[in-house]
Amino acid sequence: MKQLEVQIMGQNYMLGCPQDSEARLLEAVETVDSAMCKIRDAGKVKARDRIAVLAALNLAYQLLEPVPVPPELVPPAVNPPADPTAGEAAPNRLAALLERLDSALAGPNIAP
Repeated sequence: MKQLEVQIMGQNYMLGCPQDSEARLLEAVETVDSAMCKIRDAGKVKARDRIAVLAALNLAYQLLEPVPVPPELVPPAVNPPADPTAGEAAPNRLAALLERLDSALAGPNIAP
């Protein structure tokens, strides 16, 4: 495991870093440093440990926020197959269905 020396809010830290993860770790360090400096620069909190806790809470809150999905990435709704009688009024559709049933039932009579 590689060791990296980083600075967060002006203080040096030696961090262990898995192979091929330097860029990701440095991005995380930059995110934490930025969050902590923003809280410090607001001027209301001075203690480093309190700043760290507030930054951690802010970052955790951001991670837990649901990510909105852009409409263009939402798959279209699955629609049932088109009904050829969908435009007809309900009584006409019912009459057509009854007629189809009658004709099916009145099919050729085959004697056993």
